Amino acid sequence: MKFSVIVPTYNRISSLKRTLEALFRQTYTDAEIIVVDDGSTDGTRVMLVELASAKKIRYIRQENRGPAAARNAGAKIAGGDYIVFTDDDCVVPADWLDGFARTFRSHN
Repeated sequence: MKFSVIVPTYNRISSLKRTLEALFRQTYTDAEIIVVDDGSTDGTRVMLVELASAKKIRYIRQENRGPAAARNAGAKIAGGDYIVFTDDDCVVPADWLDGFARTFRSHN
C-alpha cells in the first residue's frame, strides 16, 4: 500500500524544512511526498526544486490560490493508493504513516 503525502505551503520555508525532515524520517517507506508551493516568495521554490531534483519529493508550483487549491493540485497528481495531508507547520512522528498502514490493514 502506497501513500501520497500532500503538503501545501506558502512562505513558510523554516517550518516547511522541519515538516519535510519529519516526513523523510518516516519508518513506513512506500510513500511519495508531494509539496505544492502556493506562490511563495521567500526562497521556498529554490529549496523545493533542489529536493525534487534529488528525487526526495514531487514538486508543484502554482499561483497563490490558497491551501484548498494546493491540496487539490497535489491530489490530482498523486500516485498512491491513499492520500494523506499534512500542513507545512506540522512535525509528524516517525511512525505516522505506519499508524495509517496498520489501521487500513486491520480494517480492510
